[in-house]
Amino acid sequence: MIHVVLCDDHAVLRRGIRDTLSEEPDIRVTGEAGSYGELRETLRSAACEVLLLDLNLPGRSGLEVLASLRETHPAIKVLVVSMYPEDQYALRCLRAGAQGYVNKASDPAALAQAVRTVAQGRKHLTPEVAQLLADSLAQPSPELPHAALSERELQTLVKIASGRKLSDIAEELMLSPKTVSVYRARVLEKLKLSNNAELTVYAIRNNLV
Repeated sequence: MIHVVLCDDHAVLRRGIRDTLSEEPDIRVTGEAGSYGELRETLRSAACEVLLLDLNLPGRSGLEVLASLRETHPAIKVLVVSMYPEDQYALRCLRAGAQGYVNKASDPAALAQAVRTVAQGRKHLTPEVAQLLADSLAQPSPELPHAALSERELQTLVKIASGRKLSDIAEELMLSPKTVSVYRARVLEKLKLSNNAELTVYAIRNNLV
């Protein structure tokens, strides 16, 4: 039996994943969390071989959670389940220590198979991600400017480009508006852009939204 814990701040999405996995005879969902704090509490009592982790969490990003888990629970296999495009985020997650990346729009059967794959200690790579990985190894391409952004800066970029106000972003990330303004300023500087409109155009051109 593969014991799975879900970490996603959207209860409806968690319920959908739980219902999908509950139909599998060899997979059991043993716990759920909507934030890093809840996840820490859940892992104290719930058996977990595979963690299904969303990237967009309040307070701490999924990649920050992933880094913490590598220190506190190194035996847990992490499968990132996100709505973000594979070509922009999958390799970043794998390099950060995740065992696989699945888009939330994927076929439910593919999700169950991904859980089995990472539970066996193997990487789960879709054909698209495998090709991206092969291309990056065979012929490393020059990094795009946003590759130099921190996870928080990248989150801020994506949310601004999605039309969020700074006050809304601050609330979602559980940060002060001043801190989010600092992240925005850093993004503008690193990408050599001037305003939110240019940020939005950049994000669209690079398939970040």
